[in-house]
Amino acid sequence: MSQPDLNSPAGYLTVLRNRQFLALWIAQILSQLVDKIVLILLIAIAVSSDYKDYPVPVNTRESLIMIAMTLPAVFLGSIAGIFVDWHPKREVMILCNFLRGGCIFVIPFLPNSLMVLLIITFIISTLTNFFAPAEQSAIPLIVPESDLLPANALFTITMVGSLIVGFAIGSPLLTWTMQVFPNAREYSREVLLGSLYILSGLVLFILPSNEVIEPKKEGVGIWSDLKDAFKYVHHHHLIGGAMIQLTLLYAVLGTMQKLSLNLAEVVTNNRDDFGFFVASVGVGLAIGAFILGQFGDRFAHQPLPFIGFIGMAIGLFMFAFVSNLWVGLAVGGFIGLHGALVAIPMQTAIQKYTPENMRGKVFGLLNNGENIAASLPLALAAIALDLSTSAFGKQGGFQLVLIVLSLIVLALGMWAWNRTKKALQKVL
Repeated sequence: MSQPDLNSPAGYLTVLRNRQFLALWIAQILSQLVDKIVLILLIAIAVSSDYKDYPVPVNTRESLIMIAMTLPAVFLGSIAGIFVDWHPKREVMILCNFLRGGCIFVIPFLPNSLMVLLIITFIISTLTNFFAPAEQSAIPLIVPESDLLPANALFTITMVGSLIVGFAIGSPLLTWTMQVFPNAREYSREVLLGSLYILSGLVLFILPSNEVIEPKKEGVGIWSDLKDAFKYVHHHHLIGGAMIQLTLLYAVLGTMQKLSLNLAEVVTNNRDDFGFFVASVGVGLAIGAFILGQFGDRFAHQPLPFIGFIGMAIGLFMFAFVSNLWVGLAVGGFIGLHGALVAIPMQTAIQKYTPENMRGKVFGLLNNGENIAASLPLALAAIALDLSTSAFGKQGGFQLVLIVLSLIVLALGMWAWNRTKKALQKVL
C-alpha cells in the first residue's frame, strides 16, 4: 500500500514564496515562542518574593500554574474547534493574540493573589486553545493541496523548535529584559511578551478576509456540533485512523518525558539531566520534518507511518539497554525522526480529506486527544515503574517497562496504520 502524494517537489521554497503562508508561519513562530516564555514568567511570579507569605509551598505553586495552563487543553479543545468552524479563522487568530497580549499587559496591575494569577493563566491557556485549531485549519485555506506536506513539515519544525528554544532562552531573556530596563523592572517582562503577542496578531492581517463561512443551521449548538464531529470521525476511517495515529504518537512523547527521568538516573546518575533526552527526541522530530518537507516526493509511495511506528518501537526497546549518554541521545533522535514519519503525513491527510466546514471540529477533537494522550501516560508510566521496580529492582523494572511499552507501541501502531491504509485504498 502506498501513501498518497501529499507533497510538493519544490519543498519549502514554494510555500515560503506564498506571502499569506509566510505571515501565518511568522505568527506561529512568535506566538509559540511567547507561549513557552509566558509559562516561565507565570511560574517565576508565583514563586517570587511577592508571594513569600502565601500559605502554599513553592513546589505546589509551580504545579498549580502548570495545571491551570493544561486544563483548558483537556476540557475545551473540542469546543474550541467547533467555535472555530463558526467564525473566520483570521479573525479568531487575531482576536486570540490581542486578548493574550492584553492579559499579559494587565499582570503587573493585578493583586498579589495566587488565585488571581491562576485565573489569568487559565484565560491565557484557553485563548491559546482557540488559536490552535484556527491556525491548523487556516493552512489548507491559503496553501495549495500539492504543498500541504512541506507546509505541515515547516509548522512541525517550528513547533518543536519553539519548545526547545523557548524553554532555553526564556529565563535568560526575562532576566536580560529587567537589566536593560532597570527603571521598569516591575513590568518590563510583561510589556515585552504582551507586545510580541500583539505583533503576532498584526502580522495575521495579511491573511485573506474573504473566507466563506456556512451559516449555522437553526437549532444547531455546541453539543450537536460536537456530536456531529464524533459521528464524522467514527464513520470516516481515514480521518479517524489518522487521529488515532497522531494521538498514539503524542502518548509516546508524553511517556518519554517521565521515562527520561529514569533514563537519566541510569545513564548519568542525575535525574536533572532528563532534559537532554527530551531535547534529543525534539531534534529528531525536527530533522525528520525537514527531510519530509524538502524531499518528501522521494518517499511519497512509502508507508511512512508504518515505518515510523516500527522505528519508535525499536528505539524504545533500545532505550532499555542504554548506558552511555551519547548513545542515549542518538536513540532519542532516532525515536523523534520516526515520530515525524507519523506526524506530518497524517496531519496532512486530515487537512486534505476533511471538508472545510468540519476542519475546526476535527482539529479541536485532535488537539483534545493529543493533550490527554500527552498527560495521561505520565501517571500510567509512574504506576508501572513503581510496580515493576518494586518487583525487579530499579534497572530491571525500568527495562521491563520500556520493553513492554515498545511492544504496545508496535502493536497499536500497526493496527492504527492498517485501519488508515484500508481507508486510503477506498479514497484512492
